[in-house]
Amino acid sequence: MLSYKNSKSTMTAKMAASMVEQGEDAFRKLFKFYKRRNQPPDFSEVIDFSKKVGNELVYTAELNHGGVSEEAAFRAGLQPVKEWRAFGLQGYPVGFNSPGFIFISNPFLPGSQHYWVKQCLKTYTQKPNVCNLDMHMPPAETENIWDKSVGSIRKKGQREPRTLLEKLRWVTLGYHYNWDTKRDRERERGPRTESVLLTESCDCDSPLVCLVSMLITFGLLSSEIGQEEHSGFVNPHHLTLMLQNLGQQATYSPDHYTPFPEDLHSLSHKVAAACGFPSFNAEAGILNYYRSDSSLGIHVDESELDHTPPLLSFSFGQTAVFLLGGTKRQDPPTAMFMRSGDIMVMSGSSRLLYHAVPCIVPAPASQPLPSCLDKRVVNDESNPDSIVQTVCEKDWEVCSTYLKTSRINMTVRQVLGPGHTFPVTHTHTVPTTEQSGSDRDEQTQRAKKRKSGSGYDLDS
Repeated sequence: MLSYKNSKSTMTAKMAASMVEQGEDAFRKLFKFYKRRNQPPDFSEVIDFSKKVGNELVYTAELNHGGVSEEAAFRAGLQPVKEWRAFGLQGYPVGFNSPGFIFISNPFLPGSQHYWVKQCLKTYTQKPNVCNLDMHMPPAETENIWDKSVGSIRKKGQREPRTLLEKLRWVTLGYHYNWDTKRDRERERGPRTESVLLTESCDCDSPLVCLVSMLITFGLLSSEIGQEEHSGFVNPHHLTLMLQNLGQQATYSPDHYTPFPEDLHSLSHKVAAACGFPSFNAEAGILNYYRSDSSLGIHVDESELDHTPPLLSFSFGQTAVFLLGGTKRQDPPTAMFMRSGDIMVMSGSSRLLYHAVPCIVPAPASQPLPSCLDKRVVNDESNPDSIVQTVCEKDWEVCSTYLKTSRINMTVRQVLGPGHTFPVTHTHTVPTTEQSGSDRDEQTQRAKKRKSGSGYDLDS
């Protein structure tokens, strides 16, 4: 094993030496401004949609109030659409008949976020879904992440080793990224060598941290790097594979699929329908788990075969600064807060814009959890069709402890357009410990036949 803490290793030194000097673009400059820690950044220019917005860039976005009934919204833990506060930004096309960027300020009913947080931590982390821990742990060790973590989290002390739940960085749902099916990114910047790519992945001043940034992007336990008692370790084989994959785009394929959660599919359909996309079909999702020192580098989401359907982004827990730029990194981005319960909808042209999360905003000691998470919901027994269920006190104790230093982001997308199928590629099946070979073959055949139908009933 290669210890990341030993930054003077031969491999790291060679990588650092190979990095080329790049001109600092407008996006990276602002990213570094908000990411800095030695001198806390000034957040006065960050748009806060939770308050009365006086920014000239912001205007009220039109929603389709009739696209989702009040009963259907309630079942998913959402307020009636007519009560949602939705916004657009000048320069980012938006509107019911003009797809673009829409920001919805916490449309969830009081207490209903508890259910979705619990799903992200307890349910969606279960196999056969794929997570970053699978990359460097035996399959048996990444099963039941919640059960293996809850005891330690409940009695958490500052010197306690991090649990699997705290080491979790991402989980993928539905169609999973297939790194074996690679296609070169075509960008205006021309050929991108490994040294250029490593430098572009870095948003810091140190070339050694540049490598850290790249590894964070690929889901290693890099947030533990530099912590004397919890040094991170990187498998050299995984590092080599990741370097080989730099400059390649993750794609989806029909055989790299596990069932998409029905409850999240229903929630996503309602949000999309309210934004003018009644035929949206949630087929893939990625859950990102941010610790207080985490960030998400500058990137563009372009893995889907069709960029017309929207990308939905749900935020829970601590507040983050989100940067939305243009089609070039030279375009200065707009900064906005993403608070617990907020939803962003990006479609059409806005799907191909650069964006990033430079920092998580520290919560005040007097209010470690957002106030919208204070109230617990008790399920209405008279409404058995409700998706949102009561979260027991023991489960919420774990969830709330986790969220005091963390943020969860759910990104949901449609992979295929109506009537579209996947291009022919070589196969890559999701390894699980519970499926037999025949089960996997049967699942692969079912997935290959999938087009755009989900099989779920829609109740909008």
